[in-house]
Amino acid sequence: MSDSVCAVVVTYNRKDLLMECLQALQKQTRPIQAIYLIDNFSTDGTPELLLKKGYIKQLPPQNIKEPWEKEFKIKNLKDGKHIKFHYVRMHENTGGAGGFYEGIKRGYEKGYDWLWLMDDDAEAKVDALEKLVYYSFDPAVMVLANLKVSLDGMPQTNHRGWKNIYSIGTKVIKEISVKDLQNETVEIDHCSFVGFLVKKRAIEAAGLPCKKFFIHFDDVEYSFRLRKIGKILLVTKSIIVHKDKSKVELLNKKILFKKRNRKNFNSYWLSYYGIRNLIYLKRTQASFMVALFSAFIIIPRFILGIILFDDNKLKRIRFVLNAFWDGIRGVFDNGKPRKILYG
Repeated sequence: MSDSVCAVVVTYNRKDLLMECLQALQKQTRPIQAIYLIDNFSTDGTPELLLKKGYIKQLPPQNIKEPWEKEFKIKNLKDGKHIKFHYVRMHENTGGAGGFYEGIKRGYEKGYDWLWLMDDDAEAKVDALEKLVYYSFDPAVMVLANLKVSLDGMPQTNHRGWKNIYSIGTKVIKEISVKDLQNETVEIDHCSFVGFLVKKRAIEAAGLPCKKFFIHFDDVEYSFRLRKIGKILLVTKSIIVHKDKSKVELLNKKILFKKRNRKNFNSYWLSYYGIRNLIYLKRTQASFMVALFSAFIIIPRFILGIILFDDNKLKRIRFVLNAFWDGIRGVFDNGKPRKILYG
């Protein structure tokens, strides 16, 4: 494939994992032409490390009021050719959804034929892109997806699958099975943004991801739109190692039985965005009644866990009820979690 490929990486406060991600992109046996790095206003010294490692030649200004972009050049470690390195320092944390929106928008406007999306905790095997683009000649294919595996090599099947939005509860997709992975390719309805190679023509038709989601289910919503245009094809031999160490999914029932520290507010924010976006998806993609019945299952379960184990019961319950109500109404105030916490 002679088409240009630009990787879009979104990062926030994981500079060491980011370095591993970037090095893996530089080593691809099918070289990429560019990288768009969206730095979501990291506070852990990410720009300084990028400077030290030679990815950028200057630091962004300190007090930016809007996204700052600068283009640099790095080398492909396989053939020595140049890779354009577009560094975008955001002026605030826009979440994964905002980061991918920004990266896809900018990569599309630059005219790259394919955009390869991933988080900073993803490390692509050296032949991952080569095995993807082998299937790029089918004009019906809009997205090619890698298989995600954990650090121990186990496939992360819950991040790939088929539309199941009408189910009551937290499920929005039916995940692929280990048996499915015996095939070279599997046509699916959804894949997460880790290893998501999307065609320029698909972006023209479907538009950009929904940045107002902030985090959680933005990849689901975008996949559903793209699936109406053409195929999403999972290539099972194209591997990305996903170094996500979290063992607790946001809406998994295990979250109810994990003791929470009164000062650990991250789980508050995550549960708000997750519930809000899930209910909104159920309402818009399925029906109001599906969203309502799902809430009848989700909310009591969360509240029970809060009553039994949470140190901040009233605030946590406010998070859950506000998330449900905002999802039903389609209200996306991404500053609300902070307002609930701090008034």
